[in-house]
Amino acid sequence: MKIRRILATAVVAAVTTPAVMLSVTPAFADTKPAEQTQAPAEAQAQAQKQAQAQNKPTLKELEKAAAEAQKAYDAALAAEKAAEAAVEAATADTAPLAVAAKTARKTADDAAAAKDTADKAVKDAQKTLDELAETATDEERKAAEKALSDATTAAEKAAAAHTTAETDAKAAQKLLDDARVEAFRVLHKAREAVKETRAAKTAADAAVERAKEEENQGGGEECVDDPGLTTTVTGFPDTVTAGTVTTFSVRVANDTGKDLDKVLTYAGVHATDKDGVKDIAKYLKLKWSTAASPKWQNVDGDLYIDAIGALEQGKQADIKLRLDVDAKAPAGQGLTFIAGDYFNEDGSCGLTPDAAVNEFDIKAAAAEPVTKPSPEPSTTAPAAGSGVTPQGSGSSVPVNTANGTLAATGSSDATAQLALAAGAAVALGAGAVFITRRRRAGADA
Repeated sequence: MKIRRILATAVVAAVTTPAVMLSVTPAFADTKPAEQTQAPAEAQAQAQKQAQAQNKPTLKELEKAAAEAQKAYDAALAAEKAAEAAVEAATADTAPLAVAAKTARKTADDAAAAKDTADKAVKDAQKTLDELAETATDEERKAAEKALSDATTAAEKAAAAHTTAETDAKAAQKLLDDARVEAFRVLHKAREAVKETRAAKTAADAAVERAKEEENQGGGEECVDDPGLTTTVTGFPDTVTAGTVTTFSVRVANDTGKDLDKVLTYAGVHATDKDGVKDIAKYLKLKWSTAASPKWQNVDGDLYIDAIGALEQGKQADIKLRLDVDAKAPAGQGLTFIAGDYFNEDGSCGLTPDAAVNEFDIKAAAAEPVTKPSPEPSTTAPAAGSGVTPQGSGSSVPVNTANGTLAATGSSDATAQLALAAGAAVALGAGAVFITRRRRAGADA
């Protein structure tokens, strides 16, 4: 069956047209379905299929995007190397600013010593004047008074010189510190750019491989995107820890305008290490249960959950999911993809245009992690609109698989913009796996 390549379109957009992803003004994904005409349902479905086909990039376009991603990664590596050299130069004792700061500090220290000497001379002159005998002549008294006056004047000049020298020394040190901080800041941004462009390159390369696989498979037609079928995730946390389990809920709702003969829920998880390079998904397992089947069951190899069956128009169904994180899981980042498909006896089928994507951090376990057994899930599903989030309040980020767009917020900072594009590419790389698994043959998934 023909694989959907919608997310690959977004990879191309993220790499070849960064203005799409890096707008300095806020950009929001359009979550409203396109306004439908009053044409018959079959004509609407056909028009939607044609629109989807037009959005698909060619293999040549994907290969071009991968080449651009490679160039960006190479440039980031070069920038990182230059930034490391700049840090080394800025922190060297022979750096011009370091030499200037050292010289200014010595001048200030010498001025401080001169001030101390001048202050001592004032005290000595005052003592000499105070200890003059009553038999001292006027000339002796005038000489002592002049010595005190001269010492006081010299002390005032020494104090002023010390103040100036100390101010200059502090200013020189600040220039040195600021230059070194800036060098380290640039290095940090360069290293982040390396991570981000490496992730974008990985996603682009994966899109090329998946496109080649799709062309080799060939045949078949795709199901249409149907905004009337929705999946909503609640209770997913922002962080999970190795050796623990996390439960959350998924609600599948049918507002398609028709009864559905069979509804499947797609549930996948993707994870990488902290550098975004090594795939660590093997340490994460998804399980599911429902009120009718309260015993936890593993999500099958096709990542589909066949727990709902038929779903009437206007109805909804709840599924509980559990994410088990192996105690050996290293620190990293993860994504879960939750979506829905339906298949009718007349041969029609549809997909949720927006996959619910939850991003989360993975913390490594302590030295001796203790895994607590998870109790059997409650057979009572949370009430609609209850807002219950038993395991946290992580938000779901919709990935629009119909036109390859991601919700984003604008920023005038170049690093934030690069992070947005690269972060989107990482999500797209994982999401492309999600897309390739959702096939029209899902009726027997």
